[in-house]
Amino acid sequence: MTPSPSALANLLAERLAATADLLERTRADHVLLEGCVRAASRTAEAIAAGGTLFICGNGGSAGEATHLSGELIGPFADKTRPALPAIALGFDPSAATAVANDFSFDEIFARQLAGLARPGDVLWALTTSGRSPNVLRALEVAAERGLYGVLLTGALPAEAAPRGVDQVLAVPSTETPRVQELHLMLGHFLCEAVEALATPSSRA
Repeated sequence: MTPSPSALANLLAERLAATADLLERTRADHVLLEGCVRAASRTAEAIAAGGTLFICGNGGSAGEATHLSGELIGPFADKTRPALPAIALGFDPSAATAVANDFSFDEIFARQLAGLARPGDVLWALTTSGRSPNVLRALEVAAERGLYGVLLTGALPAEAAPRGVDQVLAVPSTETPRVQELHLMLGHFLCEAVEALATPSSRA
C-alpha cells in the first residue's frame, strides 16, 4: 500500500526527532567531544609538519570520505588559505579493482596506504558498524606505518575498539543513517578545526 502524504510527513517528523535526540546525546558526550578536539589538533599538527590526511569508508561512508577531503582541498570556511593535503582512498578504479582482484577487497585501502602514506600522516577511518574488514585493515597498516589513526564509528563496547587506533570517535547509536548523519557533522567540525589550526596565518 502506497503511504499517504500525511504518513510520510509523520515518518519525516519521526526521523527528525530521532536525529535531534542523537544530537543532544552526542552534545552531552564529553568523551566524544574531547576526542574530536584531540583528533583535529593531531591532524592539524601533522598537516602543518608536511603530512597528509587519508580518509576511507564504504558506501555512504565512502561518500563522506570524498566530501571531507573536498572540504580540506577546497575551502571549508576560509577562501584565503592554501589547499590542505587530504586524499579519499579507494577512488582510483584501476588501483581498487586491481587490488580487489589480485589480493582481496579487504586490502583496497591498506594497499594504497602502503604505497602513499608516510610516518606522521593521519588516517580518518569511517565505519558505522566498527566492523568493516577493509577499514580495520587500513587502520592496522596505518599503525604499522606510524600514522595517527582516527576511527569514526557508531556505538561500540569498550572492548570492541580495534587495537592500534589512536582515537575512537563513537557516535552513541547503532542506526546506520543516524550515525552517518552525525559523522558528517563531526567531520565538518574536524575540517573547520583543522583549517583554523593548520593555517592560522591565513586568518590573521
